[in-house]
Amino acid sequence: MILVTGASGFIGSALTARLASAGRAVVAGVRGKSAKIPNGIAVRNVDDLGQVADLRPILAGITCIVHAAARVHQIDDRASDPLKEFRRVNVLGTCELAKQACDAGVRRFVFLSSIKVNGEATEPGRPFKATDPPMPQDPYAISKNEAEIELRHIAAGSSMELVIVRPPLVYGPGVRANFLAMTKVLGRGIPFPLGAIHNRRSLVGIENLLDIVVRCIDSPVANGATILASDDEDLSTTMLLRRLARALGVRPKLLPIPPRLLVAGAAVFGQSARMRRLCENLQVDVTESKRILEWVPRVSVDEGLELLARHYLREKNS
Repeated sequence: MILVTGASGFIGSALTARLASAGRAVVAGVRGKSAKIPNGIAVRNVDDLGQVADLRPILAGITCIVHAAARVHQIDDRASDPLKEFRRVNVLGTCELAKQACDAGVRRFVFLSSIKVNGEATEPGRPFKATDPPMPQDPYAISKNEAEIELRHIAAGSSMELVIVRPPLVYGPGVRANFLAMTKVLGRGIPFPLGAIHNRRSLVGIENLLDIVVRCIDSPVANGATILASDDEDLSTTMLLRRLARALGVRPKLLPIPPRLLVAGAAVFGQSARMRRLCENLQVDVTESKRILEWVPRVSVDEGLELLARHYLREKNS
């Protein structure tokens, strides 16, 4: 039986539905009782993982955990000590879950981490690899890196297997946060000053990420591996916007503002770091992931964007 934590989130809900539709015995781990989980899927309430608790009732009968629950990266974090709060949930909570999973006889622990553990940007022609030394730069990435380190120690001293997955930006039907905001702006025909960005960035569609996670659940050779994820097709920010607009059936209004001016202008509003991310390279090498998992991306970027657009337009018009 597979426990998916964070089962009410974007990735967790999609994974839970995928496993259930394939006839797998899956349990949705959610926080609170208000989460909407499809009928027929077992639900177990996983309270705040940052609080030490007895998780034995939740882990009974579980053979594999996919840990997707986390305190996620936030552009405008209002916590008085963001790193402390990230560590409380993403490190302490994750490690407590893993330790009790070992005691409960869980066979495998799949941890959804982040490519931000590798760093914020790549040099041209030098994509991130799983063997690169970690270079986390913000509190979220630091907490994910620390969780990875502690999980390896826990797994090394037990019979529980560990697989770490580091995705970049994930998109697809039901996506939230910045990608949804970008979709709304494009759909409304609002001008975007992002028409002259010639970077290269990797991203991963939700369907391809789910394929990877399912293989990480099942593959004997994935034990101990750090799996990087992407669609294996890198795009500039400008090209991504053009292709998303095409999927939405609209003509994008992209103003060709030079990136250096964008970053300088964003600094006035305290958003220079956010703008730099849109302008810099972030490429991911998935060669080793494809070899270990015997996997290739099944859904192209354009197909993934079309799935997102259809879902967005359906929700918008309902």
